[in-house]
Formats: sequence, structure tokens, C-alpha cells
Amino acid sequence: MNTAKIIGNNLKQARKDKGLTQQQVANVMKMTQQQYSRFENGIFELNYNQILFLCNLYDITPNDLFQIG
Repeated sequence: MNTAKIIGNNLKQARKDKGLTQQQVANVMKMTQQQYSRFENGIFELNYNQILFLCNLYDITPNDLFQIG
């Protein structure tokens, strides 16, 4: 599995653990649900600011997000 897909899966799990929908997160990030979905599907890669923002939102560390395996 490629790295973007693994990070996307970790992102999705963290979002679900917080009880949030893609739409809710997309609203906070000022983007559409479809745009946010592309991060979780590994189509688009996150930039540094987005990584830090989502880690804070989900109460996880970047290490949690990038954990492979």
C-alpha cells in the first residue's frame, strides 16, 4: 500500500474516533467534502499546515498520522 493511502486510512480512523464526519471537517478547513475526501483516499497529499491542523483537531501526533503498520 502506498504511503498516501496509509496516511489517508490513519486520517479516516482518527476522524471517526473523534465522531466527526468528512463534511464537518471540510467545513472547518474551508473546503468541500469532496476535497477533504481526497486526503482520506490518498489522492491528494496534505501540506505541513494541514497536517498540524488535523493533528490538533483529532488530538493525535504527526507520528500517529504517519504510522505505518
